[in-house]
Amino acid sequence: MDEALGPPPAMAEKAEELTPMLSQYLELCERYDDALVLFQVGDFYETFCEAAEATARILEITLTQREDSTGTYPMAGIPIDNAESYIETLLEAGYRVAVADQVEDPDETSGLVDRAVTRVVTPGTLTETELLKEEDNNFVACLTDGYGLALLDVSTGDFYATELDRLEAVEDELQRFDPAEAVVGPDAPTDPFASNCMVTPYERSAFDIENAREKVAEYFGETMLASEAELRACGALLSYAEYARGGTTDGETEQLDYLNHLTRYDPREYMLLDAVALRSLEVFEPRHVHGLEGAALVETLDETASALGGRELRDWLRRPLLDEGHIENRLDAVEALVASVGDRERASELLADVYDLERLVARVSRGRADARDLRALESTLSVVPQLRECIADSTDDSDLLAEIHDELDDCPDVRDLIDRAIVESPPVEITEGGVIRDGYDEALDDLRQTEREGKAWIDDLEAQERERTGVDSLKVGHNSVHGYYIEVTNPNLDAVPDDYQRRQTLKNSERFYTPELKEREDEIIRAEGRADEREYDLFREVRTEVGKATERIQTTATAVARLDALCSLATVAARYDYCRPEVGAEGSEASDASRTSSDVSDGIDIEGGRHPVVERTEEAFVPNPTDLPRERPMAVITGPNMSGKSTYMRQVALLCVMAQMGSFVPARRAELPVIDRVFTRVGASDDIAGGRSTFMVEMTELATILEAADENSLVVLDEVGRGTSTTDGYAIAQAATEHLHDEVGAYTLFATHHHELTDVAAELPRARNYHFSAERRPDGVDFEHDLREGPAEASYGVEVANTAGVPADVVQRAEAILADEADGRTTLTADDATPTSEIPASTDGGEASAVSRSSSDASTSDGGELPADILAELQSVDLAETTPLEALNLLSRLKSRVE
Repeated sequence: MDEALGPPPAMAEKAEELTPMLSQYLELCERYDDALVLFQVGDFYETFCEAAEATARILEITLTQREDSTGTYPMAGIPIDNAESYIETLLEAGYRVAVADQVEDPDETSGLVDRAVTRVVTPGTLTETELLKEEDNNFVACLTDGYGLALLDVSTGDFYATELDRLEAVEDELQRFDPAEAVVGPDAPTDPFASNCMVTPYERSAFDIENAREKVAEYFGETMLASEAELRACGALLSYAEYARGGTTDGETEQLDYLNHLTRYDPREYMLLDAVALRSLEVFEPRHVHGLEGAALVETLDETASALGGRELRDWLRRPLLDEGHIENRLDAVEALVASVGDRERASELLADVYDLERLVARVSRGRADARDLRALESTLSVVPQLRECIADSTDDSDLLAEIHDELDDCPDVRDLIDRAIVESPPVEITEGGVIRDGYDEALDDLRQTEREGKAWIDDLEAQERERTGVDSLKVGHNSVHGYYIEVTNPNLDAVPDDYQRRQTLKNSERFYTPELKEREDEIIRAEGRADEREYDLFREVRTEVGKATERIQTTATAVARLDALCSLATVAARYDYCRPEVGAEGSEASDASRTSSDVSDGIDIEGGRHPVVERTEEAFVPNPTDLPRERPMAVITGPNMSGKSTYMRQVALLCVMAQMGSFVPARRAELPVIDRVFTRVGASDDIAGGRSTFMVEMTELATILEAADENSLVVLDEVGRGTSTTDGYAIAQAATEHLHDEVGAYTLFATHHHELTDVAAELPRARNYHFSAERRPDGVDFEHDLREGPAEASYGVEVANTAGVPADVVQRAEAILADEADGRTTLTADDATPTSEIPASTDGGEASAVSRSSSDASTSDGGELPADILAELQSVDLAETTPLEALNLLSRLKSRVE
């Protein structure tokens, strides 16, 4: 165990002799032994002993010491006013932080001030605005040994539960939600969690089924949870969230009143995008460190105006829909908003003034909201009626917009209460007055009147005393140390009346007070203090009353978030000429009444498709079609590097993701099936820390695809078998192609430089060959980025190397090697062009190709005649105009056909 955690041994040994304050610190360390305890002493949070040494080292602050009768203890502290930045650093260092505040006013307490842990700050239970990313949820997960999984965002109240049937499915869900922290029960696996996720073993009793059932019932009554595993996960997670909230001085925890909804979901209700797919398709982050800013799908689609909408859009991307009806509902809403340009733009303007309702109401319910939070809440609710007006005319065209319209409750009673009670521009502090409006509370008004009258009397006092004493330089002033005073300069001290009593001596003057001034000062101080106390009590009453409307406000927040996300999708669709996709049979028929069911393709049919991200970053983009009908769902794609193969395949996958999240897509027309999962095997990467080579990572990803894909999946393969010998790599590529074709039947896009694979694809009844065209120039290759049917003639590897800037002597040597290899290993007779030596099976020096699936139309092994079509093609070759690389490719292709 970390020496900085738990009770300090030096203090524990002398527990009976410690001073009351250090005894209090020791007790809190024992109770919160898995966290660093920040212990309030005045204006600082202090740590002691080993915790102080760790804190000083991590935060780079001064290590001091504290002495008492039992000894000297290391001490390090941070200022309360700037605590959040220090806490964030401690979290990044892997610590939980228990914040122990003074819960009594030291001025009103004789003896030891009570302290209690008011919050336990962990990566997954953050509620502090300064520590949260406003555009992302911050989940804490809980996993049980039966694969029950619960996920909670403490800052917003989003709460989900599900049950998985295998560890791989657990990993997929965790990759989808990316929790910052995980709470695990006894015997629960810890392997599925990412390395940046803090894993917290939690007390066994919280996972007990009866305790969990009772805890869940306290919040939600009877639930629809499907299993004991889900129930245990939810109950334990609620218990942990209460623990993180902190407790009272007696150690009791309090409920999180804003947790009103528990959503049980089935992962099969959403398209599955695992971590590999999200990374390969660059959904949330660019793959390359030096990529352009915003070069990820989410940035391309995110025109949201509020934090609420930004999180909603990311959730839709993280969990694309599978239900055709729900997909159509979103598409209907986007279409209606695309058509209503003025209303959409007005709605976006209004949404820009919306604060983060979910997190505001969570802070209100937790008792951590200040007066500015309440005014922000009122300001946001005041926008809601105008948002309703913006979408009122579109409700007939969209059931979803009609639903959102009905859910936009501006909570007039809450608005009225806040507006009547809280000043328009309140101070940050809620204990020092200036928060409550005049006229809201009669008792407060009386105290303020007493204060004002006293100060007015003092304002008049200076003129009265000048007239009384004849001293024109006499002044009445105030400071925080000595209070109110009458100041007389030294040359005029002879004029001071007898009732003046000396308060302070300065170099050039004396300060006095009178009995009447002292009496007025006491009245003002008493009125100020009582007014501040009254204001604080009134503010807490208002905050509590607002908290009673939490569920209504959360419903409004959800509606605002959905509207903002829909407006974002509509804005992008209108601005960049996206079309409405036809998704599934229902979408195809509903969106075009002129089509019959026989006209509708049940596969992927895209005209003029464009990559949503790349088209924004390039000056020109060449659209391409996609035709993968259900009866021929496999495409083998060849062409040189840089021709656009990888971009094209990811483009197709991204359009499927966008359509199922409810977005229009960049294309002239798109008919798409409902895809249940997108698999990707793209690029080269290793896992050195995990002991896996590039080839092992590639094979692991391929294994996942071959084992888990089905006929409703989309598989994107960008090269297979590159990390091993040519023979082994091609054999694996051909076997994988045949398996996907024969056994899986998934929609498959397979880019390869194994040109022999095009012959295999030509023989497969449900596969087709495509290639990206290129034209050879004297100084390199001209990439046309145009998808065409059939296999590519060459890979143009040497030409691409030349274009990339490989030194000329290296390029020339490579061309010479290719020419020598062609001349040395291949000869043709002048009469019949019959091969007299082995033709290489690949352009990179590999041995014989893998055996073709068919032996029809081949020459006999004893030297029989070649088929006429092959002889004709050989005779038509102009050797004088054929480059060595073209000759090698031609001979390789013919050899495969002969064999």
